[in-house]
Amino acid sequence: MNRLNSLAADHEACAEVLGRSGSNFSLPIRLLPEAKRRGTTALYAFCRRADDIVDDCANTSAARESLAAFEADLASALVGGTSADPVIRAVVDTVRRFAVPAEYLHDILAGVRMDLDRNTYDTFPELEEYCRRVASAVGLAAIHIWGFRSPREALPAAHACGLAFQLTNILRDIPEDLARGRIYLPQDDFRTCDCSPDDLRAGRIGPGFAQLASLNVARAEDCYRRAKKLDTLLSTDGRIVFRAMFGVYRSLFVAVRRAGTRILTERVRPGRAQIVGSALTTLVLGTRQP
Repeated sequence: MNRLNSLAADHEACAEVLGRSGSNFSLPIRLLPEAKRRGTTALYAFCRRADDIVDDCANTSAARESLAAFEADLASALVGGTSADPVIRAVVDTVRRFAVPAEYLHDILAGVRMDLDRNTYDTFPELEEYCRRVASAVGLAAIHIWGFRSPREALPAAHACGLAFQLTNILRDIPEDLARGRIYLPQDDFRTCDCSPDDLRAGRIGPGFAQLASLNVARAEDCYRRAKKLDTLLSTDGRIVFRAMFGVYRSLFVAVRRAGTRILTERVRPGRAQIVGSALTTLVLGTRQP
């Protein structure tokens, strides 16, 4: 098999990862032209592989070893070494083709590793650093694939977008994360709102929890506001896929915001029709709609 055929097979393997995932990003990614679609899909598959290493390993020690081996494989391939992993080969091809700073890939792995090292965060700046690694780094890598102008404006907007999306995930997944022994909401917020993580774990949702939910919803809302600017800074291709992704996540966030304290005890999710409708509306009208 020649090199071009081998790379095509590697990118097809990444497409299979995306196809099996059921991700909300599947449809938006399809809107990209072929080269950018392949690169974005390789980035997604890389992130999925890292997440699966942490979530699927039998114990923390095994996960650390597997993640370290995965990162060593990446580092070797980035400097010209060979890899047996088609996802690594495809993402390295993407880094080279689109001049994606490799530091973003290492940031993603560092963020995933944080889930092995800690289950809580004391302050919002600590949580923001986690989000910067696991989410903003993905967005920053993606806009290099899509194309953008004015790095001074685009990079902060991409960080805000990653933060908005990850905070939405955190608010949506509170019960699921509790089952894994994780509480991402900052401990400072519990103290400010006069409620406790122990009450959350026990399902004792008192008056202070309404303030806790509102505080974190307001933070995410501010991030969405700052992320909207990215719409004017991307290439035409990038703007299309960004709008679709923004619409998808905005629909998830609206469902979370409307649920109030229910997010603390149940996973809230809009219907498929609402998600698709929001993506299509944002695609046509842009991100600056209310």
